[in-house]
Amino acid sequence: EVQLVESGGSLVQAGGSLRLSCAASGFAVDDYAIGWFRQAPGKEREGVSCISSTDRTTHYDDSVKGRFTISSDNAKNIVYLQMNNLKPEDTAVYYCAAETTGYGSLRGDFYDYWGQGTQVTVSP
Repeated sequence: EVQLVESGGSLVQAGGSLRLSCAASGFAVDDYAIGWFRQAPGKEREGVSCISSTDRTTHYDDSVKGRFTISSDNAKNIVYLQMNNLKPEDTAVYYCAAETTGYGSLRGDFYDYWGQGTQVTVSP
């Protein structure tokens, strides 16, 4: 059974950093593309970052470029999202998702499996 479990969300002050983890089971993270998404209250879900399994290409939404970094630890079967210089507008529930073709996308409708989410709150 495929499962994704996010962790690492917390309350942090603006300018601070967090590292989110997406622990996968039931598959190897280097077999599927993994994406990070977020949804703030009253807003639509948006793609933040993704990493392909085909060639490990990474993509970022313009709003997080230069601040967020996606990476994977294949030995631990975990994908990370390192978030630096956090801003109040980064406040949201963050989800990781797995996409079986391996190419990755910032579009959520391409993804087959989702985690339950972890809350990130950035105070001014």
